[in-house]
Amino acid sequence: MVGWGRANHAGLGDADVLQAVIDKRALPVDNEANTDGNSRFYGTELINAGDGSDPWPKAQVDAAARWAAALCRAHGWSERSVIGRKGWQPGKPDPSFSMNDFRARVARYLNGGSSGEKPTPTVPPFPGASAFGDGKVNDSILLIGQQLVRKGYGRHYRVGPSRDWGEADRQNTEDFQRAQGWTGSDADGYPGPETWRRLFS
Repeated sequence: MVGWGRANHAGLGDADVLQAVIDKRALPVDNEANTDGNSRFYGTELINAGDGSDPWPKAQVDAAARWAAALCRAHGWSERSVIGRKGWQPGKPDPSFSMNDFRARVARYLNGGSSGEKPTPTVPPFPGASAFGDGKVNDSILLIGQQLVRKGYGRHYRVGPSRDWGEADRQNTEDFQRAQGWTGSDADGYPGPETWRRLFS
């Protein structure tokens, strides 16, 4: 995003909270709205109903933590520089997730760690060889096409991957198979379990 001038994102908040952020210490209760935060804080908007019950997708919260960690790293700040609106403006309930947990996640990123979440499997189940070939139309064809493009094997697509199997899918798959050092029937352009595993791992 590119902006010019003032961004009204933080609004008025508690001067004691601002001083705690500057001092990198635990935040006091925000009981006043006497200080302009717009010129002092970065702000990000996270899409949510804001009713306290709308769920927060893990990917969304993790993206926000990575964003916050990147800003902190650029300025030499710690996770103590990260606050939520509910800790800045009296009466604000957002975000409804725990800011202590969020700051802990930011700290892990600042220290070179991970989000702390258990990794999810990266290889989707192989749908079977019968999912691919002339006349086949399904989500697995689109999925493998998208992955071929991500891996740099999409040069035969004129428009891009789709759910319809075509010659471009076969040629791109063959390029990937040949890059594995395979020849003959192992590089015929039709995905088997090992092609699938290597593409998605």
